[in-house]
Amino acid sequence: EVQLVENGGGSVQAGGSLRLSCAGSGYLYKYNCMGWFRQGPGKEREGVAVIYSERSSGYYVDSVKGRFSISRDKDTVNLQMNSLKPEDTAMYYCGISDACSWETFRTTADWGQGTQVTVFS
Repeated sequence: EVQLVENGGGSVQAGGSLRLSCAGSGYLYKYNCMGWFRQGPGKEREGVAVIYSERSSGYYVDSVKGRFSISRDKDTVNLQMNSLKPEDTAMYYCGISDACSWETFRTTADWGQGTQVTVFS
């Protein structure tokens, strides 16, 4: 069994920054990839950023490139979010999966309970 616990969400004005963290525990040895997805009101869950290891540079959805940065330290994954926009408002979910391809991750990952990010203008 895998447990993922997120923290760091909150409300921030547009242009501001937030840092999300996710700590994993349990049977993590078989999983290669950790990352973040998000789900806004009335929207499907979408990939934000994923990463294989602390030596990896990560993969990002186009809408956050240059603003978000993912990093990993063993079983913890962080998401530094800068220059936040109202359209970044969503519930952010930490996940862990076998692979960092978006579709594999979305359909097979184990997920945390999520942390809310609200960006107001």
